[in-house]
Amino acid sequence: MTFKGKPPGSGAGEISRYTEALRPVIMLTPKEAAEARRMRRAGQSPEQIAAIMDKPLDEIEKVLVQMRMPRPETTRGTLNVTLAAHALVMRERRGDEPIWTTVDRLLDELLRLRAMQSPSGETPQRSRRQSEAGTTLPLLAGLE
Repeated sequence: MTFKGKPPGSGAGEISRYTEALRPVIMLTPKEAAEARRMRRAGQSPEQIAAIMDKPLDEIEKVLVQMRMPRPETTRGTLNVTLAAHALVMRERRGDEPIWTTVDRLLDELLRLRAMQSPSGETPQRSRRQSEAGTTLPLLAGLE
């Protein structure tokens, strides 16, 4: 049995059309907006960009406010797990692969190992009422 996750959709990370509709109209072409953002990333101030491009400062500021800047930590690749489990997943990443790919790969490996260990190839079922106290995950035993 192989675990197959579903990758994010083709529109993942794009701006919502509702958010875009609420934004003010910008009187610059997309090419001019891209140029203003490029100059801002290069260290130019909004006033300098407006003077170089000969455009109103408020239009340049509207373009720059909408600019996405890289963040040191991701805000959307969140695992709702303990710190020890998060550290395990981060150690298992291969290069810069997405976290969901790492989790899919780890789950696939776990399911294959379980299938190899059980004689009939079935996954053992646990009682839902089994007490969680005193149970530890073997993968995380050395991390606590």
